[in-house]
Formats: sequence, structure tokens, C-alpha cells
Amino acid sequence: MVMVTTVRDYINRMLQDISGMKVLILDSHTVSIVSVVYSQSELLQKEVFLVELVDSISMSKEPMSHLKAVYFLRPTSENIQLMRRQLATPRFGEYHLFFSNMLKDTQLHNLADSDEHEVVQQVQEFYADFVAVDPYHFTFNIASNHMYMLPAVVDPSGLQHLCDRVVDGIAAIFLALKRRPIIRYSRTSDIAKRIAQEALKLMYQQESGLFDFRRSEVSPLLLIVDRRGDPVTPLLNQWTYQAMVHELIGIKDNKVDLRNIGKSSKDQQEVVLSSEQDAFFKANMYENFGDIGMNIKKMVDDFQQVAKSNQNIQTIEDMAKFVDNYPEYRKMHGNVSKHVTLVTEMSRIVEERKLMLVSQTEQELACNGGQGAAFEAVTNLLNNENVSDIDRLRLVMLYALRYEKESPVQLMQLFNKLASRSPKYKPGLVQFLLKQAGVDRRTGDLYGNRDLLNYALNMARGLKGVENVYTQHQPLLSQTMESIVKGRLRDVDYPYVGNHFQQARPQDVIIFIVGGTTYEEARSVSLQNATNSGIRFILGGSAVLNSKRFLKDLEEAQRITRTTSNVI
Repeated sequence: MVMVTTVRDYINRMLQDISGMKVLILDSHTVSIVSVVYSQSELLQKEVFLVELVDSISMSKEPMSHLKAVYFLRPTSENIQLMRRQLATPRFGEYHLFFSNMLKDTQLHNLADSDEHEVVQQVQEFYADFVAVDPYHFTFNIASNHMYMLPAVVDPSGLQHLCDRVVDGIAAIFLALKRRPIIRYSRTSDIAKRIAQEALKLMYQQESGLFDFRRSEVSPLLLIVDRRGDPVTPLLNQWTYQAMVHELIGIKDNKVDLRNIGKSSKDQQEVVLSSEQDAFFKANMYENFGDIGMNIKKMVDDFQQVAKSNQNIQTIEDMAKFVDNYPEYRKMHGNVSKHVTLVTEMSRIVEERKLMLVSQTEQELACNGGQGAAFEAVTNLLNNENVSDIDRLRLVMLYALRYEKESPVQLMQLFNKLASRSPKYKPGLVQFLLKQAGVDRRTGDLYGNRDLLNYALNMARGLKGVENVYTQHQPLLSQTMESIVKGRLRDVDYPYVGNHFQQARPQDVIIFIVGGTTYEEARSVSLQNATNSGIRFILGGSAVLNSKRFLKDLEEAQRITRTTSNVI
């Protein structure tokens, strides 16, 4: 299943069977779901002349009986209440209600009771309760993402809310797939185990009829893992295009906010970075930063050739041809200036923060041994006036994760140095990270120390040299996928839930990371799928992380933990 196509198909079905002028009404979640796969111009082609948020519709009293209202909402109790109020005093001629997940019988009855004016034409469940960032990458955009780090006793209702949202989203994925999975989870993660058990209960007991598709193929595998199993990946600087844009500028729902970048023009305050809508981005999203610069130069040269030929308008025919091609010309112009702006801004940040220097040490910490040299390199960077506070913090965290058991004295020296050099540094944050994601809390073999084969591969890679020192790191997810392909994912590390076991090699594997995914991991999934191993991998998570978001979640979890322990 390609995630983007699935959501687009649902939206197509939603809009094309309703003729005439329409208003599309969304909530704060479904607006993200729709916006990443459907453009404004495509909505216009489907005769959608207005897009509104469901809570703002409640505030307006103006009747619009000439419009047909198409609602696409998550089936939350808040949305049902809003719908009931809006149906009591209808503003539109017709109401077509679509929900992104399973409706409860009571919710359906409540809606029916509220439809006294009989304006509701249909109510359907369309299982698109996820944001399809890329064909093999989805997210749930959970705002309270830090909850996964908290013990259940700290905020039981908050943790339950996180679990419910993840289980609902996962259920929608498999209802869209029309499959019921075999479920495994990361042994050392309580939250992964809890989600796995609740997903099993929903799919095999509470809604077993809905998930009984009676298909004979091998069941897909759902593997639920914890971000704390690999805290290194979200802490590293990135050097491939999509991941780097998110790390240095930020991507939200495939959009990049350029308002704070001086040279961006008025029509480029916010730009779209979508592999579905931008051919250049699709071809270059996983390329190294050095190659991107060369490829953008070629795109600029190509555009200049087109611009030059357009300037040479001498006849009526030339003019007509130019007018015909004008939308393409404008699109090409917009694309060129967008990518030039992004690369120029990232180059400025790299230079300002001396990221090539910082990143070389980060990669050494993530990929190679040598504790003495690492301590010296990190100390030198902490003393470097050009290194920013956040980069100093990440370096000490990466060192601590790598050498937490080997050098407590030197680790303490780095803590003290960090506190003295970075006034914004929150005391104890590195120690909190070790408590959350230290070696005793991790399932996988993050540094290839336990598995002799991994150790040998790392040695071979080191001897042979890596094509690019800045992209030598491989996320733990790569190793996990390789284990699945080879049938070597250990039951002791990733147990099954219930009495449902994988009898044969799965053809589809959904790996869900509680705590969030990274674009580096999405790249690994795409590259793995390109090898045609016979298994298709899909990656999902509670949020899409960069180092800033990961550290923010860590700080919030630390703050709540401290507050709770003080109260106790």
C-alpha cells in the first residue's frame, strides 16, 4: 500500500460523487491529512469553492443553502458535539458526513437524532486517520508526544490518550489495507507493549468482525518500537536534502515556513516540499547536500534557457505559444527560486554554526569507537566560541549515550563544562536522557557491540572508508529491517502478542515508532524498498522529529517528572 495514494483515493471518492458547488469542512487533524496529498487547485477542480475548519463554521450564522457541505472529521466526542449543534440550525443545502475512523453506535444515533431538518445525505467511514507524508512514511502529528517518556503513574489519563490515538490510527491503517496484522513489540518498552496489547484487543476481539477480511495471503507484520531504542538518530545533524531542511529550517505537513528568511518573496512565504507535487524534490530528496547544489545549478541553467527562449517573442504564434506554456513557466520559476532559497539559507546556517566541524565529531561518536579521541574532540568543540548551545548539548548527549558505562569521571567533566559554557542548558537533561534511553533501556544493538557480525561489518566499513563522512551513520531501523528480511528478528527482543505468530515471511511490514520518526529513517525505508527484497516496509510514528523537537519532548518530560516527584 502506498500511503499517499490511499488517502487521495478516499478524498476522490468523497468529492467526485457529489455534484455541484461544495464547501469542505475539516478539523485540525484532517486539514493536515488532506493538505499533504491534495493541492488547492485540485480541490477547485472538484468544485470545492470553500475550505473551512469545523469550529469556525459554528461561529458563522450566514446561510449558504446553494452549497453542499462535505465534512471530513476525526470521530472525536468534540467533533460530534459540534456536528450536532450545526445540524440543529443547518446553513447548507446538503450535508455529507465522512469520518476518518470508526464511529461508535452511540455517536451515529446522536447524529441521527440531531438531523431534524433531514439535511444529512450520507454518513460514511473513510479510514484515512493518518498524515501520509511520503509514499512509505506516515505520522499522527501528536502534539503531546513527550507522554511516551512518562511512567503511567505520572499522568495516567495523558498516557491513555496517547495510546488511544496511536491504536485508533494503526487500526485505520489496517482497515485501509483491508488486512489484519500479526503484532510484535520492543521488549524493553512498556508503552510499546501496551499499544501492542490494545491494538490486538481492538482488532481480534472488540472489532473482530470489521477486521475479518478472510484473505488467504500471509498476514502483514506490525512492529511497535520505542524512540528510546535509538536516541542517536534524532540527535544528529542531517546532510541529505529532505532531512536537512527539517533539521535546519523545519517541515510541517510538507510545508516549509520561509517568513523569517530575509530574501523570500511575498508569494514564497510558505513553500511545499512534496515528492508527489515536485519532480525536482522527488529526484533529490535523499541526495547529499553537495550533490544538491550541483543539481540546483543545472535546474537554474535549464530554466535560464527556457526564459531566454521566451524572451525571443517575435510573432503572434510565439506569443500564443508563450501564453499556453505560461503556467508551466511560472511553476518552473517558482520551483527554481524555492530550492535556491532553501539551499542558500541552509548554507548560511551551516557556516554560521560551523556544522561541518560539529557533524564530523557527531558521526564519529555515532559510528566509531575511540573514547579518548572522542573526549578530546567534544571538549575542543565545547570550548569553540562559534559552536552554538544546542550543538554543544547534542555533542555531550551523543558522547554520554556512547560512553555512559566507560568514563564516568570524564562524563562529569563534560557536564560541568557544558553547564559553564551554555547558560540556557537545563541541568540534568543529559542525565535524564540516559535514564530514559541509556543502554539498560534499549532493545536493539545500537552500536553493533553485542552482535559479532555487526561489529565485523562496522570494522569493514571503517577500513574501506565511507563515501561521505557526514552520512556514514545508519539508524538502528536499518538493522531491524535487515533482520526482518533475513528472518532473524529475535523473539526474545521483539515478542509477539496473543497467540498469533508469523508462519511465513511477511510481504508487508509496518514499523511504528512511538515517540516519532525521522526523515533519515524514512530514507532508509525508501532505499530498502528499492532493493526489491520481496518485503515492502512502511514507517509510521507519533510525530516527525528533528533534534529541536526531540530535545523539546525530552525537556517537557523532565519538567513533568520533576514537578510530580516534588509533589510526591
